[in-house]
Amino acid sequence: MTKEECFYLGNIVGKFSFKGEVLIKLDTDEPETYTEMESVLIEYNENLVPFFIERSSLHKSDLLRIKFEDISTEEDAEDLIGAKLYLPLSLLPELPEDKFYFHEIIGFDVIDAHHGNIGKIVSVNDSTAQALFEIEKDGKQILIPMNDEFIQRIDKPNKTIYLTTPEGLVDLYLQ
Repeated sequence: MTKEECFYLGNIVGKFSFKGEVLIKLDTDEPETYTEMESVLIEYNENLVPFFIERSSLHKSDLLRIKFEDISTEEDAEDLIGAKLYLPLSLLPELPEDKFYFHEIIGFDVIDAHHGNIGKIVSVNDSTAQALFEIEKDGKQILIPMNDEFIQRIDKPNKTIYLTTPEGLVDLYLQ
């Protein structure tokens, strides 16, 4: 399985016990959704390797404490710290029509109420305080905050997002 067929779940941030347990920082608003997993894919030496889960539980509400099969020492656990975890895209829960996962809107057209079609979403930048749509139009990059007040409608079947941006925002990029 390749990374393109998966979604990023989180990463191993530390070890928990001398018996090989690890703590995982999940990239989700609902960590409880992932307490019953049987296995995960861990990026190890640039490959996705399946690891089977013996047991897991929430730790301090936002971390997942996991005991993997065949990881039974502190040294084994230490070797996994910093590793990224993935799951197949097919395991993503269905979202309501007005919600989306970042990966599924790549390539969507963006229609602004004031400017019409302002380009296609090429990426979502979530490394800033507020996630940004990265839109490309005629070789220019347009950055629009992913603000619920700006998003008017999402048309998944037609791969289009309708926005109403504040006056002047899009003009900054198109001049």
